[in-house]
Amino acid sequence: MLIESMPPYAYPLLIAAGFVAGFVNTLAGSGSLVTLPALIFLGLPPTVANGTNRLAILMQNMVAVSRFRDFGVLEVRKSGRLAIPAILGAILGARLAVDLDEELLRRIIGALFLLLLPVIALRPRRWLVGRQSDRIEYGWPVWGALFFIGVYGGFIQAGVGVFLLVCLVLGAGYDLVRANAIKVLIVLCFTVFALAVFLRHDQVAWWPGLTLGVGNMAGAWWATRLATERGARFVRWLLLIVVAVSGVLLVIGWRL
Repeated sequence: MLIESMPPYAYPLLIAAGFVAGFVNTLAGSGSLVTLPALIFLGLPPTVANGTNRLAILMQNMVAVSRFRDFGVLEVRKSGRLAIPAILGAILGARLAVDLDEELLRRIIGALFLLLLPVIALRPRRWLVGRQSDRIEYGWPVWGALFFIGVYGGFIQAGVGVFLLVCLVLGAGYDLVRANAIKVLIVLCFTVFALAVFLRHDQVAWWPGLTLGVGNMAGAWWATRLATERGARFVRWLLLIVVAVSGVLLVIGWRL
């Protein structure tokens, strides 16, 4: 779907929304709670807004993966296999996106976010340090969790980063900085396939998506620098704030 023109105010609105989303997505998750309402506000149907948002997410994570790799936090080839179950799940989730009750799902996810708050708040060392081993082992529970997280990510995207962080920290044993780097790689990989599904159904508006993507890329660029300079403690506090605010907004059914 190609929108030939947008009102003048749409460009700064989308770039600003994209910047916030790119920053929050790279360090925690739930940035789509900003971008999806912005796209709908501009007149896009919810299904098209959902697909268009994936274009910006793809652009954002291309920058984030490159930056984390340059900072020496991410080994792309070693971590890439974790994306496999998430890719399979995302393809299924994207195909189901037109059939499920999106509003009910958002409220359920919001409740889960609020339940996750004490999990993130307690035992901070596990989030800050991770397992003290060069070789981290993980089994089928982690692979299964990544598949179901991929299904959700393919369906709606909003909040998928939080669930990936919980899986990678508590399940696989990474610290928050490394988990964030692997998270953006996983999201980049499965977004390629989810976006293809939305493109096939003509549910991507290119101009809004590309404009939004510029902001997402800028936000991701800044977020990767802060994550590597300030470390896991800074990321954990931001994650706590994002999970609390996102949980409340999802539960009450917030709209722009």
